[in-house]
Amino acid sequence: MIDKRDITGIILAGGKSSRMGTDKGFLMLNEKPFIQHSIDALKPLVSDIIIVSDNTDYDTLGFKRITDTIKDAGPVAGICSGLEASNTHYNLILSCDIPLIKTEVLEKLITNIDTDSDIIQIESNGKTMPLIALYKKQCGRVFNSLLEKDERRLRIAVNQCRVKNISLDHTDYKTTMNVNTKEELKQLEDAHND
Repeated sequence: MIDKRDITGIILAGGKSSRMGTDKGFLMLNEKPFIQHSIDALKPLVSDIIIVSDNTDYDTLGFKRITDTIKDAGPVAGICSGLEASNTHYNLILSCDIPLIKTEVLEKLITNIDTDSDIIQIESNGKTMPLIALYKKQCGRVFNSLLEKDERRLRIAVNQCRVKNISLDHTDYKTTMNVNTKEELKQLEDAHND
């Protein structure tokens, strides 16, 4: 397996979350903020963690925090900024609203690294997850050139790169649930307590 010294963890925590009305990274599950769940899942696999957010509250976590180079341009800008700030060839990228994510799921991305793929993303329940994915640093250039053309759709950006999907079996589907609304948070708490 690739040495963790060659992998950086990048957590996207920049979302304004209009639907939730609060910064999702600080929502709580099991007395731990969402972002801490992401950190805990990444830590065994990476040498460094970068948080992409304008919110200075994340500085209390003790990791490097960077801001989007292009404001309000969504995850394409967040990924681009994170890759630019990274010092490693491989980068595990996670959004901060997937609190059930497990190290074992992220490990599948690393074990599937090959020379042909620029992005290796999780596929869960038939849905591809570009925000639970491993990106080679060079993807930053592709994303940057798209941003310069005002292209902000993540799927379009991802499809400009060579992509491999790693399907999870249904027992792991829960680990990739993301939370955008208070209802989804309630569902997640219920699912977690099953």
